[in-house]
Amino acid sequence: MEIKTAPALTIKPRTIKGINRIGLWTLTRKEISRFLNVYLQTLVAPVVTTLLFYTIFALAFGGESRMVGNVPFMQFLAPGLIMMTMVQNAFANTSSSLVIAKVQGNIVDVLMPPLSAAEILAGYVFGAIVRGMMVGAVTIAVMMLFAPVAFHNIFAVIGYALLGNILLAVLGIIGGIWSQKFDHIAAVTNFFITPLTFLSGTFYSIESLPGVWRTLAHYNPFFHMIDGFRFGFTGHADSDVVMGALLLAAMDAVLLLAAWRMLRTGYKIKS
Repeated sequence: MEIKTAPALTIKPRTIKGINRIGLWTLTRKEISRFLNVYLQTLVAPVVTTLLFYTIFALAFGGESRMVGNVPFMQFLAPGLIMMTMVQNAFANTSSSLVIAKVQGNIVDVLMPPLSAAEILAGYVFGAIVRGMMVGAVTIAVMMLFAPVAFHNIFAVIGYALLGNILLAVLGIIGGIWSQKFDHIAAVTNFFITPLTFLSGTFYSIESLPGVWRTLAHYNPFFHMIDGFRFGFTGHADSDVVMGALLLAAMDAVLLLAAWRMLRTGYKIKS
């Protein structure tokens, strides 16, 4: 008796042409959901911290009676605090996501799907931008309840917010890939991100610095992102805002290329 067998099924792998939109959207949504699930820590806490800084400078240091050029000090201070809060959260989003994934061993869940290095990079950066912009928007809305906040140039506000968030998001990716444990990324934050942020003119005008230090401040990218962002609110700037935007865009491009290269080669994440 001849037994007939069914012909073997040929399963062809799915071919993804161009951008893997579903995969990119899934990774981006995962990054956004991750910080929204703990919104008290990722959205509310930064706003409270910013308001505390604002209150301390207003009450303890006589900020209400001081002027920076023709701008009241408290109006001068607010945009710097907002930008500082945004970019620190953008950095925290990408760096913590990668370090946690590496420590817990689930980084493979990102590396196994059919996502290119560019798509993985874009997913992490998009998630960090959303967090940074949400923190900024909430902070501005809450600050409006306590102090007058006006927009001088909304395009400068949005443009510099995006450039700054991208810069810190990519730095977070680079730092997260390099770090092997939480102590490493904490060192990057404490000895690199925080000092550059506090020495960027957030709380003061760099025009008050001595000549050498004023010159060095212009090489600090954090100064340019805060200075341009502040210009969008007050119209006051300590440097050329167009050149500052070009400098930040160039740095974003270089860091994006470096982060893409690290993801492409699997540096410290595939071994």
